[in-house]
Amino acid sequence: MAALISGSTGCNEGADPSGWSEKKTDEWFSKSGWYADWKVRPDGSVNKKEMAVAWFKNKERWGKAFSFLKETDLDTLELRRYDIEGDNLYALVSEYQTKEENAAKFEAHRKYADIQYVARGSEIIQITPLAMRDTITQEYDATRDIEFFTVKEHASFDANPGRFFVFFPGDAHKPGLRTGAEPAPVRKIVLKLRLD
Repeated sequence: MAALISGSTGCNEGADPSGWSEKKTDEWFSKSGWYADWKVRPDGSVNKKEMAVAWFKNKERWGKAFSFLKETDLDTLELRRYDIEGDNLYALVSEYQTKEENAAKFEAHRKYADIQYVARGSEIIQITPLAMRDTITQEYDATRDIEFFTVKEHASFDANPGRFFVFFPGDAHKPGLRTGAEPAPVRKIVLKLRLD
């Protein structure tokens, strides 16, 4: 089974991806096998090297996450939590109105990676390395695995049904921002994947 998974992602050895060249990492990332051949593509902001290392460290859990996204009718899911592998992997389905930039906060997690997918509508997600953290506005809450803060600088990315985002503990992110002059409805699926 491991050989089959490795073959489907374009890597035929179990080497640690942290030692891969940029070219090899790009080749692996460009193949859709690691995200279950889902029709949606990863956003260019996803850290390719970190994604490869995390995926090879726990292929089964990442496989379950992307299979859930690929095989589930995301438009009809009830707005609630779905346990896929208990607290190790679960999905949160929500609908909300996008907001003004000053109404949202940058956040980061320590135990989980986020796979964020806007299934309906569009929003802006601001992203920056955690090293750009400036002032902590809410100390880390271990129960919720979240902290909030301001940042020194960031980049903005469009989130829509054509792409998904992956945020690791080193990725500060501020999701849910409006794309137009007025707030608009969004349906979003966030998968929380524990990093062991």
